[in-house]
Amino acid sequence: MTRKVTKAIFPVAGLGTRFLPATKSIPKEILTLVDRPLIQYAIDEARAAGIEEFIFVTSRGKGALEDYFDHSHELEANLKKSGKDALLETLRSTYMESGAIAYIRQHKALGLGHAVWCARRLLSDDEPFAVVLTDDVIQGEPPCLQQMVEAYGETGGSMVATMEVAPDKVSSYGVLDVAEDMGAIVRAKGMVEKPKAGTEPSNLAVIGRYILAPSVMRNLNKLKQGAGGEIQLTDAIADEIAEGRDVFGLRFRGQRFDCGSKAGFLQATVAFGLERDELKDEFADYLHQAMAMRKAAE
Repeated sequence: MTRKVTKAIFPVAGLGTRFLPATKSIPKEILTLVDRPLIQYAIDEARAAGIEEFIFVTSRGKGALEDYFDHSHELEANLKKSGKDALLETLRSTYMESGAIAYIRQHKALGLGHAVWCARRLLSDDEPFAVVLTDDVIQGEPPCLQQMVEAYGETGGSMVATMEVAPDKVSSYGVLDVAEDMGAIVRAKGMVEKPKAGTEPSNLAVIGRYILAPSVMRNLNKLKQGAGGEIQLTDAIADEIAEGRDVFGLRFRGQRFDCGSKAGFLQATVAFGLERDELKDEFADYLHQAMAMRKAAE
């Protein structure tokens, strides 16, 4: 019987340098796909998976991220007065219950594993937890983390979201060494962080969704440096396997967008824009016209 996953860690301390100058004044997580910031997509996915407590690992200059989830009484009053009920409902969907969010500072950028470790005191010694990376926006139904929670209920252990990537991209990811392939779920016998070309054990890359056993946090307590001199979450998960505990990968159903890159962010904007009933026809027409003009100019 697996314990229910009710807490999720969101490592959001990064500086977002690939999106300068925009991120000079606003956190990257507030950048919007259509009309919703990246962090809202992550929160909605976590809520759908049954997450009740949200732990943000932040850094200096992230005040706007904290303000985003606060109640905006003046704006709410203006929408009520104007009879804009649909917008009022949208606004209320961004609110979080008092006490549902905790904010922890990561004072030094020492890697993803270190960011997760910073939240250790907000977890009990015996509870599993999720980790959600907001750069990875996943368009799927049901949402990716919900798929993982359902699969985790059957497998226990620890679980990572995984997808096949092109051979020339493998070295950019943590990669699974597969012991048993059961279709949607694979059992791992090892994990390698950013393997050198030609040394990768598979092309199954770990994507930014995790459900982790409490022993993973104990592994992080070692503060062991890995690739790039950083404390790698991948290494702490690999220690689980070395110590005889189960680690699984889930081939999730859906499309992942790397919104930590400009190209991925633009691709996600197109994909989510075309999903919106009030936008899709006009937006699709524009895209067709833009592509036709580009071809004509070649």
